[in-house]
Amino acid sequence: MPKETIRAKGLEIGIYTNDFNNEFISLTDIARCKSKDPFIVVCN
Repeated sequence: MPKETIRAKGLEIGIYTNDFNNEFISLTDIARCKSKDPFIVVCN
């Protein structure tokens, strides 16, 4: 699955896609802007 990235507020967020019709954004990358340990943010 190819990975593209976008930048939002200085943070790189991964976008995964197979055919550009079904895209998935990495929640872990987004959670990193709140905490250095994104696992805690995603669990909450």
